[in-house]
Amino acid sequence: MMKPIIYLATIMIVMISSCKKAHYEWENYQYTAVPTVKIDTTKSALPTFQNAKVVFFNLNDPNLANEQFAFELNWEGFGREEVASIEVYASFNKAEASVPAYPLVISYPGNLYPNIAQFPLPSIVGAGDILHETVTAFPKSYSFTAAQLAAITNVNLANVAINDYFLFKFILNLKDGRRIVTFFNNIADEARGEPGDCRTGARFKRA
Repeated sequence: MMKPIIYLATIMIVMISSCKKAHYEWENYQYTAVPTVKIDTTKSALPTFQNAKVVFFNLNDPNLANEQFAFELNWEGFGREEVASIEVYASFNKAEASVPAYPLVISYPGNLYPNIAQFPLPSIVGAGDILHETVTAFPKSYSFTAAQLAAITNVNLANVAINDYFLFKFILNLKDGRRIVTFFNNIADEARGEPGDCRTGARFKRA
């Protein structure tokens, strides 16, 4: 007595499947790895938070040139992908029209994440970004003074203004041959606790 019902269900499944007329790009998704960054919050000239992925240089400090920015670069493949290398790009940028508040406002969830992304998203590597190096061994530790960052990006520290910033961006070369060149807000927005850190940097403030 159950056979007609089973046959009917099978026919309905076939009919529904045959009615699909569009194929969407998102159906071809692939997994990727993401870059991760751990900043050294103890070397920030002004207070910061690990999850903000930003440190601060104090423009009022007569020893500004020797203030430091340090971070550790790594990657996460979630057990699905592996990274062959990461291209590290550096740049100097003038302050945006609207900058994040300081002191940092830490909010949702659980007073853990900043309430706004600390640097512009998405993290597109452009003509103004300088290839600093290509890393093949991880984790990779970096430590720079403000003067060293200025030299790398061809900037005169005497001309730097409040809220200008140095920024590092990352391009991933996966072991399967893919090159992941851009990470959008759904993977790298620290304000939402996303799993990847596609950029990190040091912003100039006064205190």
